[in-house]
Amino acid sequence: MSDAAPRFVWVDGAVRPAEGTHLSVFDRGFQLGDGIFETLRAKGGRTTELAEHTERLRRSADGLAIQLPDGIEAQLAQGIADLLAAEGLDGPDGDASVRITCSRGPWTSRGLLPPASEHLVATVVIQAWPVTPPPAAWLEHGLSLVASAVRRDPGNPIVTLKTTSRADYVYAKLEARRAGADDAVFLTMSGHLSESTTANIFLVRTAPDGVVELATPALECAILPGTTRSWLLRWAASAGLRPVEGWLTPDELAAAGEAFVCSSVAGVLPVTRFNGHPIGAGVPGPWTLRARADRDAIFGA
Repeated sequence: MSDAAPRFVWVDGAVRPAEGTHLSVFDRGFQLGDGIFETLRAKGGRTTELAEHTERLRRSADGLAIQLPDGIEAQLAQGIADLLAAEGLDGPDGDASVRITCSRGPWTSRGLLPPASEHLVATVVIQAWPVTPPPAAWLEHGLSLVASAVRRDPGNPIVTLKTTSRADYVYAKLEARRAGADDAVFLTMSGHLSESTTANIFLVRTAPDGVVELATPALECAILPGTTRSWLLRWAASAGLRPVEGWLTPDELAAAGEAFVCSSVAGVLPVTRFNGHPIGAGVPGPWTLRARADRDAIFGA
């Protein structure tokens, strides 16, 4: 979580004061949500999994045929370093949430289809906020989730791209607020679990053969392939859990022994209520707490 207002932003190669004019009103990211983004954490001036986030940024760009600048990874690494230094977040105690946003760029003509005969110069922006710890209640009591009325179509190729078109996510967050919950979970068209508005979801359960499993919706369930999700699947095997990716139902989440969500900045956060009912004992479970502790031990609490 983060709440302090940034003093600077990085736009197209330069650090600039945050208060100012940075984008053209003709930028297609502003006009159409024709853009992509990534959010990651920088602890002590060291970015977490930058290569993985850059690769996912490339996949999203390829999906929308947005041409990123040559040498984008080196450009982003330098831009993040420069911005963290300007914000004073590059020291050993620095802890930042970093957002990289790339739009197709400005185009003065109307219409959805980008020009085929013109080379549009992508707009690249980096922002950074100091990270503050999650509310103590989230770690002590866990999050409450509700199922969103917004359904995800696994056949829609856009759902696996991290685009700046976030209206569905805003709507789902509003649903959660109205229900008195912390976040909402998307379901697929067939009613299976997908992901929350900002995180992948996991549940811990005991299989019929007695093996304890760490289960999460498969990539085919209209989810974003999170970098923390990938790490947790690798972690599970080393921790003594059987990692499972599959088509999970809301009933399986409700019946789980414990559950949690995960993201690059917040890490692992316990989930103890779903649609108003407790999950497991209704308190953060031991596997959830271990996963959070083990992740923090590597990437910083």
